[in-house]
Amino acid sequence: MEIKPSHKILITVFSLAAFAVINLLLYFGVTARLGNNYSDTSQIKMIDVQKYLPFEDASELVHVDTDFSIADELPILDGAAALVPVYASIIENVYPEGAVTYIDGQFSDDNYYGENFAPDSAMQYKNTIRGFEAVVNGETDIFFSAMPSAEQQEYAADKGVELQYIPIGKEAFIFFVNANNPVEDLSVEQIRKIYSGEYKNWKAVGGVDRAINPVTRVEGSGSRTMMDYFMGEVPYGRKSAMVVTGASIGYSFRYYFTTMVDNTKVKMISVNGVYPDIESIRNNEYPIVTQFYAVYRTDNDNPNIAKLIDWILSDEGQELIEKCGYVTMPVDE
Repeated sequence: MEIKPSHKILITVFSLAAFAVINLLLYFGVTARLGNNYSDTSQIKMIDVQKYLPFEDASELVHVDTDFSIADELPILDGAAALVPVYASIIENVYPEGAVTYIDGQFSDDNYYGENFAPDSAMQYKNTIRGFEAVVNGETDIFFSAMPSAEQQEYAADKGVELQYIPIGKEAFIFFVNANNPVEDLSVEQIRKIYSGEYKNWKAVGGVDRAINPVTRVEGSGSRTMMDYFMGEVPYGRKSAMVVTGASIGYSFRYYFTTMVDNTKVKMISVNGVYPDIESIRNNEYPIVTQFYAVYRTDNDNPNIAKLIDWILSDEGQELIEKCGYVTMPVDE
């Protein structure tokens, strides 16, 4: 049966209207929600290592006045992403120019984890998981990070390696939400209940009627290890796939979040009524203050390891830590 032209027009109009309705439903039901979700911000973002290369004019490294220097037997330094500015600045200030070398002679623009630092380069960047293994295996002399995970410490023990952990600065472990989220503060207990799955909707903590998407990080990363310590004996809950249409909460370290991520679409929240800033970290008022460490093998016989760490803990070294954006270690800690 042949369809009349008028009917064809009606079918076309109906089809277009149906298509428009479906797209509106998808937008308001999924796309708009995901646009306010910021899960991608909660995930690791690649640090632009090129911004922190020693002895380069364009590098964003800090400088201090010092007479201390190391000319030979240079300790090889590596560290977590958030601490690249610290150990790169150390190299810039006390190592000889030419101490940082690259495979093929120059830093690669597509270098995500320091793959083209030459093996003999004083600076490496393998990030937390591979970098910790490198110091255990003797490929790196000093590794800069938060406290390694229980599994990483067990890895060292299985290798028969004893490590020394020297605290060199302080930092806050922070939580963040979308900038439009009305929630400004959560208690430690509320956060644990969110990540354990007991609280599934923002209404439970004074927010809007929206599912909570508690975003986690890869096991072995510095922030995931800190989150594991924070959760303690409280297990993580299982998430429904539908929480991606809700609103997320993420975690990080304050310096990494404010300086390296620097995303105006998200905001740090206070914990137990205390906002994470330099002063609340310095006086330990913020409830989740942690130390970061210079880690090395106790059987490493490079004499400059101890000399370098002593300098980092000196007034000059702590000035460098502070200029990098971290909080210095009190004399009595």
